[in-house]
Amino acid sequence: MTLPARRSAFALLLCLLGAPALAGSEPIGATGLAASSAQARLSSWNNLLEHGSTLDEEGKLTAVNQLINGSVSYISDQQAWGTEEYWATPSETLSSGQGDCEDFAIAKYFSLVKMGIPAERLRLTYVKARDSAHMVLAYYKSPQDQPLILDNLIGAILPAAERKDLLPVYAFNAEGIYLAKAPGKKITHSPKLLSRWDELTARIHNTENSQPLL
Repeated sequence: MTLPARRSAFALLLCLLGAPALAGSEPIGATGLAASSAQARLSSWNNLLEHGSTLDEEGKLTAVNQLINGSVSYISDQQAWGTEEYWATPSETLSSGQGDCEDFAIAKYFSLVKMGIPAERLRLTYVKARDSAHMVLAYYKSPQDQPLILDNLIGAILPAAERKDLLPVYAFNAEGIYLAKAPGKKITHSPKLLSRWDELTARIHNTENSQPLL
């Protein structure tokens, strides 16, 4: 990640994060504070989606990674939704300010697609981390390049080779599913066969039509 890209993304992010505070609000009690915080997160996120398209791709990666990691706290699906597995839409994640590793990665994926990064350059990637199942977002500048890893466990965006703590298992995006042993080759099945992906995209398109994909 180049220094100019980091600086541009950071400067934009500071402006976007500060914007909701300037609007002013008068929350009353815990409920009002929670609603105000949710609105601030959503406003910052929507501002980034709208204005972040002027950044180059590295700048977009930096801005999205910083905003999502800084706005969302880890919580298990059981604690958040009362079920063992639930993939939240990006707006659900930003509204609640909570999510598990999959929710972090999903929010980053759809945000970057919305900002103009082609979906084929992004892969939601299941890995083993610290002997546990984990999901990160991988960005491929080209199919031959080593991917950059966006992770909720650390703030830095690092090349995959520098993430010795992660063991990739498989990855997917809107284009297909990829096995770790053959990352350049799609397998025959569509990710839509993954029931959670199908259900997630259906909710995104059907219930959040005012913001396509989100």
